[in-house]
Amino acid sequence: MYVSRSLSVQAEAPIALTIGNFDGVHLGHQAMLARLKEVANQHDLIACVMIFEPHPREFFSPDQAPTRLTSLREKLELLAAAGVERVQVCRFNFDFARISAEDFIVRILQLGLAVKWILVGDDFRFGARRAGDFAMLEAFSGRCGFEVEEMPAYSVNGLRVSSTAVREALTIGDLDLVAQLLGRPYSISGRVVNGDKLGRKIGFPTANIQLQHNRPPLSGIFAVETEVEIHDAAKLSSSQRMQAIPGVASLGVRPTVHEFGKPILEVHLFDFDQKIYGRHLRVHFLHKLRDEEKYSSLEMLTQQIARDAEQARNYFASRLPPQTIEKQPSLRRPN
Repeated sequence: MYVSRSLSVQAEAPIALTIGNFDGVHLGHQAMLARLKEVANQHDLIACVMIFEPHPREFFSPDQAPTRLTSLREKLELLAAAGVERVQVCRFNFDFARISAEDFIVRILQLGLAVKWILVGDDFRFGARRAGDFAMLEAFSGRCGFEVEEMPAYSVNGLRVSSTAVREALTIGDLDLVAQLLGRPYSISGRVVNGDKLGRKIGFPTANIQLQHNRPPLSGIFAVETEVEIHDAAKLSSSQRMQAIPGVASLGVRPTVHEFGKPILEVHLFDFDQKIYGRHLRVHFLHKLRDEEKYSSLEMLTQQIARDAEQARNYFASRLPPQTIEKQPSLRRPN
């Protein structure tokens, strides 16, 4: 997948385009991507997605913006897995926010991207003061040489699928509903970084995952599966080297250890003793065990961690073996 962060003055190849934030890449997003690829294949166009970084609400009201479901890297990985050929990342700043809806259509869509077909959601707005909508795209389509299509809302069991609905389900710990809305378990990926080694000292070594944002959309103690690449299996294919290791994870501020701590994701992998510092892991949240709590002593915390680990093991013992995890498609960025 090709990732572009700049807009050319004159596009080189025509594209089919959909535009949005695609936070979480939930089932509604996936339906849009499937339709995008279908039309792109029919008309020999490049299937392209335009996203904004940061999210416009993060730019204008960072303290009031909704927490992200996916970092930019995670979003790009999910779009690549969905078969998107190109992603146009638009840097959202004051200059971009001042582009009029008409100028956005002509200068960016028509000239900069050579758009021949556009798919937008039923609530899509664009341009300065959100003046542009589907009707405006239709009005410009003839003179700008593109077709436009509107995607209706996508529902699961009567519930409209949206990033907001996913966040609400994560907040209350309903991971089964989250998986229904996403079409997969919710996950967080990041690089393993050095921690304070407290877990190892109390008999539960953990992999500390570097979070991209300080406001994760969920917190607590969870039964998880973690994608780990086994580097020493040299004779195996890349997909075979990816293993799903069960474990127990803590996502929160660790109130027993730090009075004013920042959120941290710690994962204790069951029956796993390889060194994985520096590796990039993906943690799938399958079942919430409990909320985060503050304990009066380290001994009480250690006893609770032991109970959490046992409860997580019992959870996995009641499930079918995990399916083989395939390696995510690679991203190709311009030099």
